Amino acid sequence: MQKIDGKKIARTIQREIKDAVAVASNKPGLAVILVGDDSASHLYVSLKERACQEVGIYFEKHLFTKETCEEQIIEQINQLNRRADIDGILVQLPLPQQNADKIIAAIDPKKDVDGFHQENLRCLENNEPCLISPVVLGVKKLLEQTKVSLNGKKAVLVMSQIFAQPFYSVLKQLGATCEITAADDSRFLEKTKNGDILITAVGKPELIDGKMIKPGAIIIDVGTTRVGQKVVGDIESQSVEPIAGWLTPVPGGVGPMTVAMLLWNVLYASRQHSQQSAGPKS
Repeated sequence: MQKIDGKKIARTIQREIKDAVAVASNKPGLAVILVGDDSASHLYVSLKERACQEVGIYFEKHLFTKETCEEQIIEQINQLNRRADIDGILVQLPLPQQNADKIIAAIDPKKDVDGFHQENLRCLENNEPCLISPVVLGVKKLLEQTKVSLNGKKAVLVMSQIFAQPFYSVLKQLGATCEITAADDSRFLEKTKNGDILITAVGKPELIDGKMIKPGAIIIDVGTTRVGQKVVGDIESQSVEPIAGWLTPVPGGVGPMTVAMLLWNVLYASRQHSQQSAGPKS
């Protein structure tokens, strides 16, 4: 079994982004909307802020109380949509009580660096250029690291239908067939054992053990749950390691890659905006 070192791959990507930002004519900018006082959300935003500082991306944070009405948050997003110095807008999820779909729909799709806007999901499904969810891009990079062709392989996605949509589109483009399942599926064990690629994102500690996977499978563990003093994934790694072909660790797998690909999205959006500003050549 080979571990796929997301932390190492992410460091390489972030060095490349830093070099690109250093020579860019316009400094890329990211604005984050943070609502409420959830400690995990505040931690994730601080990690994104630090990552931006490390590569030279401008970062600003807009804080709202958990009681803030949706209209007020949308007004802030509209202001950010109009600003030329902000290339990416991210709403930290989950929201305390506001309608996330309504708020994300207000973001300019060309600034939607989390890739959740329906226009970006539609473009992804149709294989058109767009901003793709950083977690999906991160998983794609981790799969590429194995050097295994996914053409004709079966991918089993253990996650919600909504979360699975962009994974489904990307894996289909790579030639894999996909099946989405949930832990309460009566055929759950049968399905997980059939996956050449198994991607889990449910946040149920050590849900899947060695008896539930196909020998030699590529296992990508997106789930993270804090248990006592440590963070664990959806995979019970001790029993899975002797059977799997590849496995992402938790922590140190998908997490660092997600942050790196968020930065990549901000850089990509900045480049697209610069090209549009320059206009067509005569």
